[in-house]
Amino acid sequence: MRIVIAEDSTILRQGLVELLTFRGHEVVAAVKDAEALRAAVDENAPDVSIVDIRMPPTHTDEGLRAAIALRRESPGNAILLFSQYVETKYAAQLLADRAGGVGYLLKDRVAEVSDFLDALRRVADGETVLDPEVVSQLFSATRRTDALSGLTPREREVLGLMAEGRSNSAIAAKLFLSAGSVEKYVTSIFGKLALPPSEGDNRRVLAVLRYLET
Repeated sequence: MRIVIAEDSTILRQGLVELLTFRGHEVVAAVKDAEALRAAVDENAPDVSIVDIRMPPTHTDEGLRAAIALRRESPGNAILLFSQYVETKYAAQLLADRAGGVGYLLKDRVAEVSDFLDALRRVADGETVLDPEVVSQLFSATRRTDALSGLTPREREVLGLMAEGRSNSAIAAKLFLSAGSVEKYVTSIFGKLALPPSEGDNRRVLAVLRYLET
């Protein structure tokens, strides 16, 4: 994959460059601020960008706002947010564009390099990948609780695992259910959230994001 990295920590930025290069990927740009990120993506058209949220000059949410701007300009810009923090307000905006190709991982919770690389590949392939803690805090922050009021506790549990980017087979293994049972839960969720089959929309993503819209 061709990758852009936006990370203000020199050590972490260089570490990511070396890791990804060693694994056979091409890091086309490694920058330290949001303005340079936007320029690098425009110039290099990467397969995916790894973006820290808090970068210069204020170290608040520059990276996240730059990611939203990049997605607004081109929904095909795949973005993996990689941060120590969960920023619920702007993160919900980023996820709500529905185009896929978005991820949000917490640095302190990535235990295996293989998990990080798998998430990066999935985001580049157009999937949505979220850390469970990100899912939990986004769900807690939303004001649209009525959207899920009709779901059973088990359906909410399944939806939470869907939000993490898990497949039906992975959900079945996690909850010790049969694949058929998970399929029934997923179908029920789609029905209760009024998400009919559509060639143009990913219902799994829409089911998660319906609840996050403000």
